[in-house]
Amino acid sequence: MTLAAVTFLIAFVVILGGYWLFVVYPEAREKTSIIKKLKGLRSQVVALGLTKPEERLSHIPAFNALLSGRGGHDGHLKRMLVEAGLTMTVGVLILLSFALGVSVAVVSWIALHSAALSVVLGLVASVIPYRVVHFKRAKRLRLFEEQFPEAIDLISRALRAGHAFTTGLGMVADEMAKPVGEEFRRLYDEQNFGMSLPEAMRSFAKRIPVLDAKFFVTAVLTQREAGGNLSEVLDNLASVMRERFKLKRQVQVASAHGRLSAWILSGLPPALALVLFILSPKFMSPLWNDPWGVQLLLLAGTLHLLGTFIISRLVRIEY
Repeated sequence: MTLAAVTFLIAFVVILGGYWLFVVYPEAREKTSIIKKLKGLRSQVVALGLTKPEERLSHIPAFNALLSGRGGHDGHLKRMLVEAGLTMTVGVLILLSFALGVSVAVVSWIALHSAALSVVLGLVASVIPYRVVHFKRAKRLRLFEEQFPEAIDLISRALRAGHAFTTGLGMVADEMAKPVGEEFRRLYDEQNFGMSLPEAMRSFAKRIPVLDAKFFVTAVLTQREAGGNLSEVLDNLASVMRERFKLKRQVQVASAHGRLSAWILSGLPPALALVLFILSPKFMSPLWNDPWGVQLLLLAGTLHLLGTFIISRLVRIEY
């Protein structure tokens, strides 16, 4: 039994060793060689700009890993930056907000010697970068809505002239200004480099959270499935967009008085406080030197923000 067991063990080791030496090892070596070649080719292609580099939330590796693991909230910030047409990363936005908040809090503490007021001012300052991004996003989307009917008309004229739909997309990308031109350039390049047109159109609708863009994508995809005269559909769509803009202008004129009153009511208390501070600092100093003054100042600021929010909701008319 001992001799048989030793013989079996030797045979097993020889067979296993031979399998590893002649099968596993050559395959692993070849796989490693292929991976090295692919990595070298990828670095060359990225260096030439032929492929899109991996999108990062921050250029700091540890911070990028932290943001990538959080998911939802950072995905919303990334989408806001894309819709605003900004090239900064989510990490830059967060660090800028943090640095601004800390700086304002420190300066407020040095000037006012009030911890509670310094914290509040720091928190308010930290929100400023997000509001700037939100403002740029809204401005870019409004400009897109204004330019979009012209882009639809250009595609419609290209179709009536006998060109393909994708050719019309390329014409819009070449002839229209930003932001419509750059968005149609991306749409044209995506379908031109291998993405199917329906998928590229849906990606276009996701990037542009505008109702007219969704109408456009729905009309094109419906026509591709059911057939019909696409140029006529686009003409009608452009006409509907212009009518919506006419209604929007009428709403803005009708609500101008309310919006002006909202701006005056919201800006008057801070402006008056600033003027009193400049003219008579001693008169305003109890607001941050006295504990009761600090509490009253925080209460007044909270009520002012609440009132501003309520007024902004009242004068915002959905059309």
